[in-house]
Amino acid sequence: MRRLLTLRRQRSSGTAPAANDDAVAAPAGSSAASDAIDGRAVVGRLAQQASNVGREAAEVRGLIGDALAASTRQSEALKALMQQLQQVVQAQDAIGAQSGDSRAAVERARSAVQGVGDEVAGIVDTLRAVADAARQIGQIALQTRLVAFNASVEAKRAGEAGRGFAVVAEAVKDLAGKVEGSSKDIMRTLGELDGRIEGLAAEIRSDAGSNARPGAFQSALADVESSVGRIDAAAAGSREICGGLGAQVSTLDAETQRTGRSLDAAQRRSETFLQLSEQLIEIVAGSGVQTADTPYIEAAQRAAAQIGALLDEALKSGAIGAAELFDEQYRPIAGTHPLQHTTRFVALADRLFPQVQEPMLQMSPKVVYCIAADRNGYIATHNRKYCHPQRGDLAWDTANSRYRRIFDDRTGLASARNTRPFLLQTYRRDMGGGKFIVMKEAAAPITAAGRHWGGLRLAFQF
Repeated sequence: MRRLLTLRRQRSSGTAPAANDDAVAAPAGSSAASDAIDGRAVVGRLAQQASNVGREAAEVRGLIGDALAASTRQSEALKALMQQLQQVVQAQDAIGAQSGDSRAAVERARSAVQGVGDEVAGIVDTLRAVADAARQIGQIALQTRLVAFNASVEAKRAGEAGRGFAVVAEAVKDLAGKVEGSSKDIMRTLGELDGRIEGLAAEIRSDAGSNARPGAFQSALADVESSVGRIDAAAAGSREICGGLGAQVSTLDAETQRTGRSLDAAQRRSETFLQLSEQLIEIVAGSGVQTADTPYIEAAQRAAAQIGALLDEALKSGAIGAAELFDEQYRPIAGTHPLQHTTRFVALADRLFPQVQEPMLQMSPKVVYCIAADRNGYIATHNRKYCHPQRGDLAWDTANSRYRRIFDDRTGLASARNTRPFLLQTYRRDMGGGKFIVMKEAAAPITAAGRHWGGLRLAFQF
């Protein structure tokens, strides 16, 4: 190419080298024809290089996008971890506060129990006083029986005159015997009760100044107090660990955010390269020079015109109204994931679009899909091989149930809203299961009744 430009400059300046005697004069028109051929070859190579650059830019952009998404997920996970750590610290603070309250409660219980022990000791003293009184009653009853016995003997000696006194003496003796028996029962019961209460008092009382082994109740209180102390110490140690971990997570989150910003900037720069390559390809394609993309661009334009003609006919025949055809009230279909929607023109799309979309798949093995999208990226009817009902398997549904969905990503929205004669884009398509392929997409606008309805998207592999 440089040689051709140099020859042209030399010819225009009159300094072109003269042909020698052995040279054969070329026809006058052969130089122009050669220049045209060379120019087309250069443009063709330029288109090929731009295509390669676009492919690499799309791949790099996709990888950066994956890394950016991973960085965003990491940042969100770290923020969630920070919140959880804060909740743990709050819970540990609450444990510390409750531990202090528990120790205070143990002290109050110890004081209360000590008071109960003192009261029990008083009860023991009272019971012993009752036992002494019962013994005295027993002695009195014994003496009364002796007196009654003597009175009975004297009454018998008195004969008939002492008979009434003898009856009284017998009754007093019987009563004294019952009193003595009751007194013995009381003393026996008091003895048992005294032993039990004395044991309880020994268990409850705790003499700080004594070397005696503390009672079981006091030992239990001491165990509780010790356990509470260990819980408080463990919570304090955990708070310290969480504090250090929180600082490290905060630092890591800051680093992740910086990485995310760097990746975002890199993605924007890769977007610039991708757009530049696409613009070069469009310039070449628009120049009239045939490239490998030309057949797909022309096919997309033909298909867009066919879809537009079908929509015009549907409007004229009254098969659908303009309000229904340009309906943007996308109603979610319950229970679908990925989310699907329905509109008032889906029945018409199901009836008309396949007759244009399906034959386009046969133009080349490289064609991946041919679909009509409204200006918001909504795909009412996809190719039949992608129009399977959802199964509940997200990966399978994402790849095979692509109809009734809105694709408002960079490529999808640009194709749907393009109003130029054609738009050629390069992008990386997610095939599911971590598999990606880099493709091109030729898009042409679809109009109905003179209004921009959407775009025809024809995707093909390199």
